[in-house]
Amino acid sequence: MVRFWARGQAGIAGMVTIVLLGGMGGGANRAIAQMTVPPERVSPTVPSIPQIVPSVPQPEQQPAAQGQSNTAKPAKAAPLPDKFPPNPLEITEPDPLIPYDYKDRPLTTQERKEMTAAADRLALRGAAQFQQGDEVGAFASWNRELRLRRVAGPLAAEVRALGRVGDVAWRTNDLTELRYITLRLDDIWKLTRPSTDASQPDQQQTQTGVSGSVPDRPQLWQELGLAYQLVRLPKSATQVYEELLAEARQRDNTYLLEATLISLGQVQMGWFDYAGATKTYQELLERSQARKDVFNEPIYLHQLAYIAEQAKQPEQAINYQEQLINFYQRINDPNPIPALKLKIADNYRLLKRLDQAEVNYQLAYQLAQPQLQFAIAGDALRKLGDLYRDNNRLEAALRMYSFLVLVEQQAYNTYGVMTAYDQLGQLYAQQKQYPQAIAVFQKGLEIARQLKNREDYFMSQIEKLEKGEGSGE
Repeated sequence: MVRFWARGQAGIAGMVTIVLLGGMGGGANRAIAQMTVPPERVSPTVPSIPQIVPSVPQPEQQPAAQGQSNTAKPAKAAPLPDKFPPNPLEITEPDPLIPYDYKDRPLTTQERKEMTAAADRLALRGAAQFQQGDEVGAFASWNRELRLRRVAGPLAAEVRALGRVGDVAWRTNDLTELRYITLRLDDIWKLTRPSTDASQPDQQQTQTGVSGSVPDRPQLWQELGLAYQLVRLPKSATQVYEELLAEARQRDNTYLLEATLISLGQVQMGWFDYAGATKTYQELLERSQARKDVFNEPIYLHQLAYIAEQAKQPEQAINYQEQLINFYQRINDPNPIPALKLKIADNYRLLKRLDQAEVNYQLAYQLAQPQLQFAIAGDALRKLGDLYRDNNRLEAALRMYSFLVLVEQQAYNTYGVMTAYDQLGQLYAQQKQYPQAIAVFQKGLEIARQLKNREDYFMSQIEKLEKGEGSGE
């Protein structure tokens, strides 16, 4: 039985308001507040907390030797024995639903069915307790659920539940519970890997020890990889997926291979392993291109471009973005191309290749405008204006911001129009064209009053320019 004092071993970092209940039947979607659980089936009894501090016997008083004081030195307390709470996932006490001889014989179908149903009820009960703030009670229910699933099987259902409970333990910073769940996942992983001894069959772990074969090891490993992700062990998840990839290649199972590559890529991306993720998605891209898969090919190209940008490799990102443009031209779909041109221009700007950045900003605007993609057209003009301004090409920058006002008006983007007027005003003031600057800022002020935003800013700019013009500055 679970000893509740074991729950105090880790601090609680926060509360989780949503608990995933994977691995259960359709009844898992019922309202947990309406679940009733027979107490004789699932309610764990709470034993009294034993005294773990033994009494310290007092030493007998010895007669003092001649010439010595009769004052006895105080006896030192005996050191406390090292005691740890029992593992709540191990069956150390009888359970009314687990047969006493479960280690000596196979379970009947009815016994497995009853334990699985009780485990499902315990999962719901734990969720209800957790939502009510009773974390100790919730983990007690979930731990009994895990013990029942360990005996009832199959392993995939137990692994799924371990991942679900482990996710909650991680979110609540319950390191003790997380450690026990991780240890159990590690045991399952070790005992389901292919045997290195050819004379020994592959084994899987049951409550009685090790017996039986693993008929659907890939499915179990997929569950195991996900469970390792839920307990935030990316290296372990990666190891599982790499083993699963080897199994898929050996079986020549294309579906399993690509599904595993996707899972592996997601883990690598989630934990910033950009080099590993690039290798994974490149293989996915090559496979999709080989079979002319027009659905997945752009997905993998987009992902590779994103990975390259996150890894601060703009040149590599441009390569994938150019491949995307070629792909969309090949299937006669021009809609995504303006946004891609805009990204390519941004990456050229990062590379300090300003001539190429300018060309691609212009192309992004020219392609977006006839397709009424005003947001992209506006971004292209704004970035092109910034580029000209940074390089002291002020006349060209003025033209871009003037065009930007028109585009933002077409898009009914009032805030964008106000911002464009602000940029125009700053440029006119920089060139000491004060009347034009004041006129533009006044237009910006009108919009600011409509939006009730930045009114003071525009008024201060106008006041400053009027004083500067009057003083002959």
